[in-house]
Amino acid sequence: MKARLPKNYGGGGIGNMQQLAMQAQKMQQKMEETTTELEEKEYSATAGGGAVKATVTGKMEVKSLEIDPEVVDPEDVEMLSDIVIGAVNEALRNAAKEKEDALSAISGGLSIPGMF
Repeated sequence: MKARLPKNYGGGGIGNMQQLAMQAQKMQQKMEETTTELEEKEYSATAGGGAVKATVTGKMEVKSLEIDPEVVDPEDVEMLSDIVIGAVNEALRNAAKEKEDALSAISGGLSIPGMF
């Protein structure tokens, strides 16, 4: 006795795979567009009570660094160095967080290797 499968059972596999591939392609395109937009943005952060302001790009490059002349003490260059590092790192974290949040929103939280 032969078992009969319901009509159209399993027949949509190829169509579903094509649809899934198209959705993945659209998601990848949206992620690339978002990445490009974010790379053009600038992120700033301050440290030392506003004594140092760092501005970075979405490409994770330092664009500018402003230092209040009042905090420049030739006797304490190490403190100034620490404040500068703090401001730059905070600005970079701001850029990375926005990129992660934006791409996660597009992918629905999926971690797709090679995408981001």
